[in-house]
Amino acid sequence: MSVRTRPYLPLLSVLLLVGAALSALLFGRYAISINELCQFIQASSGVGDMPAGRYQLIHSLIIDARLPRVIAGVLVGAGLSVSGAAYQAVFRNPLVSPGLLGVLSGCAFGAALGVIWHLHPLPTALLACATGLLAVAVGMGIAHLFQAPSILLLVLGGIVANALFTSLLSIAQYMADPLDQLPSIVYWLLGSLSAVDQHALLLTGPVLAFAIVLLCLGGRAIDALSLSDDEAHSLGVPVRKIRVGVIILATLVCALTVSLAGMVGWVGLLVPHVARLLVGPGNARLLPVSGCLGGAFLLAADGVARSVSAGEIPLGIITELFGAVAFVLVLHRVRKGWL
Repeated sequence: MSVRTRPYLPLLSVLLLVGAALSALLFGRYAISINELCQFIQASSGVGDMPAGRYQLIHSLIIDARLPRVIAGVLVGAGLSVSGAAYQAVFRNPLVSPGLLGVLSGCAFGAALGVIWHLHPLPTALLACATGLLAVAVGMGIAHLFQAPSILLLVLGGIVANALFTSLLSIAQYMADPLDQLPSIVYWLLGSLSAVDQHALLLTGPVLAFAIVLLCLGGRAIDALSLSDDEAHSLGVPVRKIRVGVIILATLVCALTVSLAGMVGWVGLLVPHVARLLVGPGNARLLPVSGCLGGAFLLAADGVARSVSAGEIPLGIITELFGAVAFVLVLHRVRKGWL
């Protein structure tokens, strides 16, 4: 059965995401049953009753502890996956990841500065987002120093920006207090949802969700980038405007995800390949399915990170471990298209 004859796959990806979110709310070191969840919802809406002590415990577990983490996990996973798929389409390269233009190293540098300057979590997240966008602006500015910037020049500009901000990050780590600040920087670089700040989530979450939706709605315009620039121009397609707009929007998504959860690798590279195997290369379907699969994957990885040991394992370690293994498993299905 070809991917075009599988109209149920996008719906299945949505159901998978809903199931992963529900499981993340219910399961953990203190499990909650479906019956207890239903009783809690009824008591919260005023149509049911629940013992006060039990209600307060379930409220603390779900509303205060797990729900912000689940929302952040869905947004971060979906954002990395959708932006990764958009980057791969824009640069016509299946090995492109969200870190191509230096956004990850830029965000890391901003977060390190926030730790060194003793900023609160919300200003640190905003500073990380700002420096991530600055890194991409530097890369694109280098490419536009030439009269006719091309995809190759954008990639080279991104490599230069990535090297620059990686060096600045190293300087920040060298200047950090090795007993107090450096461990915080290193833990943030490994990625985690354990320290998601609710105020930062309330501020950046709606913007991140809106940017993800915009990228998904622009799938058909992104498909036009698969043509050569000359062919697209002959059809009246503003290739350069679409490319720059997608890069800026995808970069904003990446910066916001890193500002929320730190450095989480492999999601933006692996998940678009899995989605492409399921629904084909058309970005109108690929981007939404990538978002759903990415959110489900990150919630599953977070569940493993907080369950397999007494102390929580950084999320970035789990995604890199599972992502590397899974990527090897899909290589035999996609490698022919790379040759």
